[in-house]
Amino acid sequence: MMRSKSFRIGRLFHFAGVVLSAWTLTASAPLHAQDSGGTGFDAYVQSLWPKAEARGVSRATFDRVTAGLRYNARVVALDRDNLGAPPSPNTPIPAFAPYKAKHVDAARIGGGRRVHDRLLPLLSRIEQRTGVPTSIMIAIFGHETAYGAVTGNFDLPEALATLAYEGRRRSLFEPEFLATLEMVQKGVPREVLKGSWAGAFGYPQFLPSVYLAVAEDGDGDGVARIWSSEADAIESIGSYLRRAGWRAGQPWGVAVRVPASFDRNRFATRLQPTRCPRVFARYSRWRSLAEWRADGFQPIDGRWPDGQIQATLLEPDGPGKTAYLLTGNYRAILDYNCSNFYALSVGLLADEIDR
Repeated sequence: MMRSKSFRIGRLFHFAGVVLSAWTLTASAPLHAQDSGGTGFDAYVQSLWPKAEARGVSRATFDRVTAGLRYNARVVALDRDNLGAPPSPNTPIPAFAPYKAKHVDAARIGGGRRVHDRLLPLLSRIEQRTGVPTSIMIAIFGHETAYGAVTGNFDLPEALATLAYEGRRRSLFEPEFLATLEMVQKGVPREVLKGSWAGAFGYPQFLPSVYLAVAEDGDGDGVARIWSSEADAIESIGSYLRRAGWRAGQPWGVAVRVPASFDRNRFATRLQPTRCPRVFARYSRWRSLAEWRADGFQPIDGRWPDGQIQATLLEPDGPGKTAYLLTGNYRAILDYNCSNFYALSVGLLADEIDR
């Protein structure tokens, strides 16, 4: 399923919590507002058997996965803490520089270089297959789980069943719970289903539905073990970005200095974003890099990529600070996590790993 067919699986969560802002999801009144599950929770889980069977799950698998599941009040509390009122369109966006300092730091850079050097032959083969640069895949690996060090310890079926039963976002969490059943049916060991309270798991922090759609076997053992195999995790990250529209041979973006004479109003976007509006509304119109160069923009590293590449301008910290001309490949990173700070940090960390 390529981007031309609207690739929007949406790897919505990472280990720190919900990536997709709560206000972009339906936050209707909970169907089960009680604070404990009891027989109601058990009955709800068992009511899902026909839907699981329709997905090819056997009764034995269903019983094995659901045995002992309990309503997890901690999961619901974390979800409710995460759900807040949407920010006003006029709420100031914080500066990017502090986020960058925290997420593109010496530990992530050094760790990324070590992982990159250790896995370079494998990474090079994955890059040939996916077209995604080795450093970009490693940068996402580092951002998601600190290169595999932090993956979460919640029981995925229990967390997802709890969130589905609680009801406010059942349309999201019930299919993810059913996807865990399908994963076990297809050979994923029940005991490895550990991850974030919101259902993301493994080194890339995929939701179960994303695992089923894009996870790939990078080490040739026949199973995409994204929870224990670096090769499988990195291959799966490359697969995700390729399906999200990554174009081989193009950069994610270029850090630039904006000329003092630049008229920002002249190139303001006319598009009305339908998703992540506070992310996409910050960009300029698309122009070729050659056009930006002709207007006096200067790359900070002194090098211009192919002038025919289309790019949009983002000034995360406002005029007078470092700006970025962002390509379509940046949009592929946003598909992984729709946050400018996240996507910029991935690109910048990848650049540091490459140095």
